[in-house]
Amino acid sequence: MHTQLIAPLASPDLPLAAAGGKAANLSAMLAAGFPVPPGFVVLTAAYRRFAADNKLDSLIAAQWQRCELQRPDTFEAASEVVRQAFAAGKLASDLADAITSQYAALGTDVPVAVRSSATAEDLPDASFAGQQDTYLHIRGSENVLIAVQRCWGSLWTARAMAYRLRQGIAPQDVSLAVVVQEMVPARAAGVLFTVNPVTGDPSEMMINATWGLGEALVSGHVTPDTVLVDKASAAIKQVILGDKLVMTAVDDSTGSGTIETPVAAEAQAQQAVDAAEIAELVRLGSRLEQHFGKPQDVEWAVTDGRVVLLQARPVT
Repeated sequence: MHTQLIAPLASPDLPLAAAGGKAANLSAMLAAGFPVPPGFVVLTAAYRRFAADNKLDSLIAAQWQRCELQRPDTFEAASEVVRQAFAAGKLASDLADAITSQYAALGTDVPVAVRSSATAEDLPDASFAGQQDTYLHIRGSENVLIAVQRCWGSLWTARAMAYRLRQGIAPQDVSLAVVVQEMVPARAAGVLFTVNPVTGDPSEMMINATWGLGEALVSGHVTPDTVLVDKASAAIKQVILGDKLVMTAVDDSTGSGTIETPVAAEAQAQQAVDAAEIAELVRLGSRLEQHFGKPQDVEWAVTDGRVVLLQARPVT
């Protein structure tokens, strides 16, 4: 039987075990008509195939044995060895061709976001959010292939390995799918919680917003705006302006990748999202919460006045 290695993001019913949490949720959102950028998923079977082709499982097992929870340096050392092996591994030609043909279907040299989707990620009882890497504004098939391999390798960051050892998750029980999605040239981006994450109040939503791509916020490099909203009426209850000192922007000098740039003083003092965008976020957030049947933690971006959704997972 031919094992499926790649699937369009719009495939119906992408299973968690094959596509990981992020992709499975995005697929369900697309099917329900939410505004999600198009793309495809490199399934976990491709990760396992690459690991087997390059004999990485035995290397991982050996490095895992060296890790001790009381010694962070052991995780750093093991991670370095494993991630270098992933970066140096050889991608089978049929697998490379499958990825590049799906990429070509999005358009000629379209900028994409290449993001990990772990099988143990975004589960109700364990939040793996931010444990693996994301590569933004990647252009050209060669660069996409490199980013996919790096994403696979990021399953073995020191932080992710330590987290899994604490949770009692064995190395052979995890694998990684990779989402490749058309890049959104975000004017502003952020996170929406469909309940108040501080108080747990289900009648309120909280929006964190910053200029540019969401990466500066996710990585903790900026203090975003915080907007507290009444869920039923979308009335704004409170706005706390963040400093928004830097923003993640597309790196125009190389045509691929991103850079952090300073934000002008007048923009720092401005709200990153306006009332109409806030109302749209509340509307989409309410729909997502109904669709998934529980409070959601949503990554979003605003481009050309449109709100697009980049990820949704249960609030943990």
